Amino acid sequence: MTALVAKALRLSTTDADFEAMFQKRLHWSADADAAIESRVAEILADVQQRGDAAVLAYTQRFDGLTAQDMQSLMLTQTELKAAFDGLPAVQKNALQAAAQRVRTYHEAQKKASGESWSYTDEDGTLLGQKVTPLDRVGIYVPGGKAAYPSSVLMNAIPAHVAGVEEIIMVVPTPQGVKNPLVLAAAYVAGVSRAFTIGGAQAVAALAFGTASVPKVDKITGPGNAYVASAKKRVFGTVGIDMIAGPSEILVLADGSTPAAWVAMDLFSQAEHDELAQSILLCPDAAYIDKVQAAIDQLLPTLPRAEIIAKSMNDRGAFIQTRSMEEACHISNRIAPEHLEVSSRNPHTWEPLLKHAGAIFLGAFTSESLGDYCAGPNHVLPTSGTARFSSPLGVYDFQKRSSLIEVSEKGAQSLGLIAAELAYGEGLQAHARAAELRLKPVPPQRETP
Repeated sequence: MTALVAKALRLSTTDADFEAMFQKRLHWSADADAAIESRVAEILADVQQRGDAAVLAYTQRFDGLTAQDMQSLMLTQTELKAAFDGLPAVQKNALQAAAQRVRTYHEAQKKASGESWSYTDEDGTLLGQKVTPLDRVGIYVPGGKAAYPSSVLMNAIPAHVAGVEEIIMVVPTPQGVKNPLVLAAAYVAGVSRAFTIGGAQAVAALAFGTASVPKVDKITGPGNAYVASAKKRVFGTVGIDMIAGPSEILVLADGSTPAAWVAMDLFSQAEHDELAQSILLCPDAAYIDKVQAAIDQLLPTLPRAEIIAKSMNDRGAFIQTRSMEEACHISNRIAPEHLEVSSRNPHTWEPLLKHAGAIFLGAFTSESLGDYCAGPNHVLPTSGTARFSSPLGVYDFQKRSSLIEVSEKGAQSLGLIAAELAYGEGLQAHARAAELRLKPVPPQRETP
């Protein structure tokens, strides 16, 4: 049997062809396969038309799970609690501790940015913003190749903290196998209702509603290409969090962290799937060699070694930079999902870093702690979208309404301004609506 080898592409910013090779390695298309897009469109239309019957048929076809009605696919609160009660004490404690840290972080986030506010100006006019939660949201929890209780916590808890009244969870259970840790996480996180359905049909059921699955206002959570395509197609009917691409990690290293730690951190994302991307930026060529040596030593010890090797060989990159400053500049260009600053003095470099889903400061801050229990959300922008988007948070489950209460005095000055602009736009009714509140009411003007 041939030994597995994981060799990331080795680059240096001094190479003549660095820019071309760098761009080629970064490239990843979020466009779904045409066949997937076509199939997803058919599934969405079928569920919209036939409702529960279509969901049952697709659940049988794709998950091998035969059910006579949707009631059989609904997880009761009793079942969720039983799953929690049946966990070993060490798993119960870990789940509750992680949930509490996630809740504490998102409660602080809500206080910082999610409260209503208003002020009254000198003429007595009140202006402000009213923040209200969404009524009902759907969270998609992957359940194919692996089970993700952490995704339950990261999606449901901020929704709960935001004040969402009803949280509907969908999770595929191929062949009817239910993961007790996922069910227990739903119980701990306060999920209202849960269904053992997945794929594009689950997204359709949440977006359009069926006799059994209530229509939601927003759908969050990661999934495969079918789920991503379905979420993209139902956007506008409902809100969505983001279209997630393959997982990513970028380690910005000064050479002071044990090489084995960095190697394992790179593995932590590469093990997700073959399209995941792990990148190391470092000005020290000898340290990059040490990380590669650690990879060679550690890879055979991991059960997902084949996936890691494929990811590292096809999409990994080790980039030697001229300096840590240049490494920060390149990191901003990449805008990674996870960014580790593995340095003796991470706060020296943090001010230079503008674009990342989450920034992990210092050698002891492994990305995996953020995935499970540090507190901040692990649902993060991928594929460079951290340039313009943010981690999932309380704000994703709230909406904002502007508050305007104009006083009689305020209407006199604001009315003149509004009327002038409205006449200029040729919108006479707008202008007159403002002028009728003036004292005295001016004669109606002809629109220019």
